Amino acid sequence: MSDRKPSEARSRLLATATRIFYTEGIHSVGIDRIIAEAQITRATLYRHFPGKEDLVVAYLDDVDRAIRAQVDAVIASGLKPEEVIRAIAAGIAHDLRTPGFRGCAFLNAVAEYPDPEHPVHRVVLAHRQWFLDTITGLLAQTADTPPEPAARHFVMLRDGAMAAGCLTDPTTVGETFRHGVDGLLRARAGSLP
Repeated sequence: MSDRKPSEARSRLLATATRIFYTEGIHSVGIDRIIAEAQITRATLYRHFPGKEDLVVAYLDDVDRAIRAQVDAVIASGLKPEEVIRAIAAGIAHDLRTPGFRGCAFLNAVAEYPDPEHPVHRVVLAHRQWFLDTITGLLAQTADTPPEPAARHFVMLRDGAMAAGCLTDPTTVGETFRHGVDGLLRARAGSLP
């Protein structure tokens, strides 16, 4: 991987695509619109991204890097594993309340790319596997019982919060999500609610 800073045109193109893809969907947005709003030429687009799917993959890769950086920062904070999990949940609950929240970029993308062999679908699955593995590893540090069922439960709670957060009151959804995560942690600690 190069240490070179991406060109200003590439950055503007990716920022424009990210904004539009997230707010309006991927298939509903044509390349011509992205080119126009990013104020670049078609040649510049194709110099950086051979096709729209490459741009979509780059968009999702950027979202993935941002989420990983947030999670890595919480893990590096020195909190106990239970508190790291709660902090990750708090971050998710906070994101639900951000202006323009439209759900999970990965769930939105996979709804438009259902073929498991498609590169966009594979990027989504890779992100989700990383997230599941990360939560599983953290939960493994909270008790001696197998962490996988609780980790899958956490991810399902997160998916539900992401879907409901743009449909109903995001504050209530976030509180419900955090309550569910607390319940998982209490169950792992052996003190069922």
